[in-house]
Amino acid sequence: MTGADVLLLALGAVAVGAGVLVVTTKHLVRAGLYLVVCLGALAGDFLVLSAELVAWVQVLIYVGAVVVLLLFAVMLTRAPIGASDDLDRPGWPAALIGGGAGLGLTVLLVDAYRWGTVTLPAAGTAERLGEQIFQSWVLPFEVLSVLLLSALVGAIVLSRPDIGRAGPGAAPTTDRPGADISAGGRR
Repeated sequence: MTGADVLLLALGAVAVGAGVLVVTTKHLVRAGLYLVVCLGALAGDFLVLSAELVAWVQVLIYVGAVVVLLLFAVMLTRAPIGASDDLDRPGWPAALIGGGAGLGLTVLLVDAYRWGTVTLPAAGTAERLGEQIFQSWVLPFEVLSVLLLSALVGAIVLSRPDIGRAGPGAAPTTDRPGADISAGGRR
């Protein structure tokens, strides 16, 4: 076993451990931060496998954008930051399904490769990857950017109760200071 194998296994163990913490914690913000650790360990695995471009794309897009968007959405929508009782559900069905899927994948990979060596194709270049992304995959790339933008706008709209209300002649509501509904909605 080489040093790269040991590093790959260690980073994989960190990723699996952080993934377990993501789904078992009762704190929503901590789950997002554990997700950062998990995705960072996966980027480290890509670096060990000498896929530098994929590793840095993982860091930039997933760790840098998606997790930040998730944390901003949690904070903008005023979701509970502390421990939440509604996240305390029995975990044995998920553990059973996850364990079964992991065992099935392990059996599949061991049966397929039998611990043999695999010859890798020639390494790709950033130029070829860029051509593929911006020629063949440009529509999904743009759809993803619109989806992320709409999620951010939706979080802002949900966090601002004054957006979407009627103009100055609207009836007062109870969430504004000084609103009195005891006199038929008039102050």
